[in-house]
Amino acid sequence: MTLEVFLDVFKQGIQLLLTLITPPLLVSLAVGIIISIFQAATQIHEQTLTFAPRILVVFLTLMLLLGWMIESVIDFVTNIIEKYMTMI
Repeated sequence: MTLEVFLDVFKQGIQLLLTLITPPLLVSLAVGIIISIFQAATQIHEQTLTFAPRILVVFLTLMLLLGWMIESVIDFVTNIIEKYMTMI
């Protein structure tokens, strides 16, 4: 495996990782901001109020996007295997 192929695969892997983690992180950020605004407005500072909805929403996001995530990872691995087979 040449250095160029390794760097290309590594770059694609990092891009895939960032693509896959972005939706749950953005949803978590949005829910966190909404809960923070709610807490500031009502002056309720319960710690479980921040974690429970965020965990639930991130879990639902992962369940909705799981098919797309698995398909993306399978495409990436297939691409790596095809590149490796052409080098042999």
